[in-house]
Amino acid sequence: MNGLLDTIQSPADLRRLPRQQLRPLADELREFLLHSVAKTGGHLSSNLGTVELTVALHYVFNTPHDRIVWDVGHQTYPHKILTGRRERMSTLRQLGGISGFPVRTESEYDAFGTAHSSTSISAALGMAVAAKLKGEDRHAIAVIGDGAMTAGMAFEALNNAGVADTKLLVILNDNDMSISPPVGALNRYLAQLMSGRFYAAAKQMGKQVLSVAPPLFELAKRLEEQAKGMVVPATLFEKFGFNYIGPIDGHDLDSLIPTLQNIRELDGPQFLHVVTRKGQGYKLAEADPIAYHGPGKFDPKVGLQQPAQAPKPTFSQVFGQWLCDMAEHDPRLIGITPAMREGSGMVEFHRRFPARYHDVGIAEQHAVTFAAGLACEGLKPVVAIYSTFLQRAYDQMIHDVALQNLPVVFALDRAGIVGADGPTHAGAYDIPFVRCIPNMAMACPADEAECYRLLSTAFAQNHPVAVRYPRGSGIGAPLPQDLEGLPYGKGEVRRQGRRIAILAFGTLLYPALEAAEGLDATVANMRWAKPLDEDLVMELAASHDALVTLEEGAVSAGAGAAVLECLQSRGCEKRVLMLGLPDRFIEHGDPAKLLSMLGLDAAGIAAAIRDRFHIQEAPSPTLKVVNAAE
Repeated sequence: MNGLLDTIQSPADLRRLPRQQLRPLADELREFLLHSVAKTGGHLSSNLGTVELTVALHYVFNTPHDRIVWDVGHQTYPHKILTGRRERMSTLRQLGGISGFPVRTESEYDAFGTAHSSTSISAALGMAVAAKLKGEDRHAIAVIGDGAMTAGMAFEALNNAGVADTKLLVILNDNDMSISPPVGALNRYLAQLMSGRFYAAAKQMGKQVLSVAPPLFELAKRLEEQAKGMVVPATLFEKFGFNYIGPIDGHDLDSLIPTLQNIRELDGPQFLHVVTRKGQGYKLAEADPIAYHGPGKFDPKVGLQQPAQAPKPTFSQVFGQWLCDMAEHDPRLIGITPAMREGSGMVEFHRRFPARYHDVGIAEQHAVTFAAGLACEGLKPVVAIYSTFLQRAYDQMIHDVALQNLPVVFALDRAGIVGADGPTHAGAYDIPFVRCIPNMAMACPADEAECYRLLSTAFAQNHPVAVRYPRGSGIGAPLPQDLEGLPYGKGEVRRQGRRIAILAFGTLLYPALEAAEGLDATVANMRWAKPLDEDLVMELAASHDALVTLEEGAVSAGAGAAVLECLQSRGCEKRVLMLGLPDRFIEHGDPAKLLSMLGLDAAGIAAAIRDRFHIQEAPSPTLKVVNAAE
């Protein structure tokens, strides 16, 4: 590139630049970011929107001595580039490469690991209080988006922070866009403030006032005087004990830098409201920030292109189709999502059944208890939620749904390995944490057709049921033409062999079938982690020398543990090999490569069985498929 960006190996280099060079540096940074993400895939719109804010923060504050905590963290690519990781951006989200989120072990500039939303203010407050207790003169800065401000945790932290006399700065990055369009009264409040002539006037006035650099309280006073009759967010955030400043243009370095420099000299908790635009500087992303939120590889000159041939539908799309089909059939169905309309496959449902669609914002706890309230009144709520995000509503699932035995369906997307997003988004723990809750059930479909049918089975129950399915596509099994379910709590034998029986839970059924060919093993499609088909387990235990359990989830307390519990309770001693995700966090990377490394592909499954049970490869296996799924 041979430009300014080449000279920046750390924020210390950035701080040595004269102010007039920051604008061209930001332009170079945005151009590099666009072409880098186009080659690797990753989050784009959010990162294009934070270029100037990132430059300004590292220019004004003495990082890493001063701590920056990025909420969610999917907007930190400019931060990574400016903190010595520019050359490694070609490895972004790849096996052995750098993460798409902040990771403390990756860089001293990543003050706090994030990937789930609304944690930044709590973490930054902890750092600010620690600095005060240790007598260290440092700032803690939380950068949080307006979408993340819909979560209760952010307001819990604000409530605590406002009474703590610390050097805490909360920056509201107001881009009017979370992953799905943000919802709720607070977001409407902020959007109303930002709209029309008021924002344009406030932005222009802010620039004029900052040009003579008055004290920031005077700036806030003059902005309020200019906007007589308007209700500003200062009313809200100052009630929490913050000194509110803003709104200012988050792409105007001539506004950002002097404002941040003035804030740096103030005591007590500060709240800066900046307005940015997702996709800033790349017109295609500006026009459609949702499509460019997390694109794969693409040509920046052309933009995202539709594939020439339609790929197999993803499990999320299968869920979306089932949701629409069942809603057409049963008017009691209500669809709920915590701000993941697109990711969970609910766009068409929203279009066709708007009155029965509820996006509650980034508020997983509320989503689950809201569903419980609907179920109390005879409706049939379906909560579409990523496995990793249901972790955030565990108490509500136990106390508000399961304890009252309410018929809520949990559609758990992204179960198992998720690939490039890594351990923060992996659905590794849902089988253990659901299986131990009374009244709960857990279905593990092996393919798209089973997913569709097991959702129908779950919906038909009069108690809570979770259906877990992975990210991406399965084998391409054609979907049923009706809404008939599968037998509740029952599995099936898919291949009859001898000596060894493989009990597969979920999509690993198909590598199990492949592995069994060289072993002449029996393969059972268990379908349910809870209730476990104990009759099938005991039948297989009685007719085989050993059992192998297989799941794309945590082995600890998982489906394999359920099989062991079943055998023990019935006084059956049987050798059991449990295969699944080990007791460690799995790094980001290509899912197929990760499964291979973990020994959960066909070759790895076969090798583990041969090694444990000293089995030679069958010379001429004969495959007999029984009760094959549709």
